[in-house]
Amino acid sequence: MGARNDRVRMPRLFRRAGVTAVAAGLLAGVALPGVAAADGVAAAGQDRPDLQATVQAIADSGFAGVQLRVHDQRGEWVGSAGVRELGSTAKPPTNGRFRMGSNTKTFIATVVLQLVGEGSVGLDAPVADYLPEYGLDRRITVRMLLQHTSGLFDYVGAMLPDGTIVSGLMPLAGQEFVDNRFHSYRPEDMVRFSVSKPALFAPGTDWGYTNINYVLAGLLIEKVTGRPYGDELERRILRPLKLRDTVVPGTRSGIPGPHAHGYYRYQDAGQWKVVDITRQNPSWVSSAGEMISTTKDLHTFFSALNRGKLLPAPLLAEMRRPHPKGGYGLGLWVQDAGPNCGTVFKGMGGFHGYGTIMGSTPDGSRTFELSLTYGDSVSDNDLALAYDKADRTLVNKVICNGQAG
Repeated sequence: MGARNDRVRMPRLFRRAGVTAVAAGLLAGVALPGVAAADGVAAAGQDRPDLQATVQAIADSGFAGVQLRVHDQRGEWVGSAGVRELGSTAKPPTNGRFRMGSNTKTFIATVVLQLVGEGSVGLDAPVADYLPEYGLDRRITVRMLLQHTSGLFDYVGAMLPDGTIVSGLMPLAGQEFVDNRFHSYRPEDMVRFSVSKPALFAPGTDWGYTNINYVLAGLLIEKVTGRPYGDELERRILRPLKLRDTVVPGTRSGIPGPHAHGYYRYQDAGQWKVVDITRQNPSWVSSAGEMISTTKDLHTFFSALNRGKLLPAPLLAEMRRPHPKGGYGLGLWVQDAGPNCGTVFKGMGGFHGYGTIMGSTPDGSRTFELSLTYGDSVSDNDLALAYDKADRTLVNKVICNGQAG
């Protein structure tokens, strides 16, 4: 990642939250406290001042804009707070599109597990059986990709076990990233870069969250089905669930339809700069985090997944079994929220200028979907703390009915 390695310096709290490794570092401190009142709408005309206050508090904690959707025992509620664009007073659209980052991984894992259920892919088969052209270690299995236990060096850069920092394939920080943000990258080149570097650990012996695992998972989908992974997502998930606002953009730089703007704050020659990063080419992250969606579509998807509508029960159980070190299953995070609440399943993602969290009870009956956009005024650590606080607040309020812990 060039001279400035945000991934390594990223606060541990943010890494634990599970945001895409480098993207989290790149969401550095670019926030503006909400300046507009929350705009909440309840499905049955319910007034939810508690949720209106919550979404406003999240905006005030350090985000330019916030969108929140809640489904609980009182029904559905949607709201927004903050601003749609710096310099304006308009609030973010309550169902605007946004870059969902690593929530893409949950979609990808679902398709791979569907292929496992159909007998086209072996969960514990070597990935090299399906993608022989990359010279992968034959000990790396499909399961290891989905659970981040492959040990592969990440193409975005990594810190080796001896503490050496190795830069990645592309610039993802500072002025170099800003100047290069419309460049197109090929997933094949990302894989070749990763396998040319020393492994971080022997396959299956440790856990380490890396985007390369899901770039490979996308390529596996394409090899097995003979179709682009986006087409398979469309055929298997987006179309059946009527997710009309969910997009696999490829190299397209814009966000179609109503959306809030995201910003990137960085230092250049000793000066802080802020750039509107809404338009950017997401090919650098490919099937590890490129997708665009809305809170409504994410609710439909995550609720359907947790209700068992997308995977047979044995494979859903595999997906939900967390690694003991990472707390990550096969494409989603598994959180123990304490004896008064139990298990919470989550998707969490970061992308330059954007952050997303979705949470659900095991039966999909209580969910929340949160979209955050970043502005221009807080530090990396403040942003990490604000993200983590928003997550904990919503898990407690929505999933645990205020009984977490």
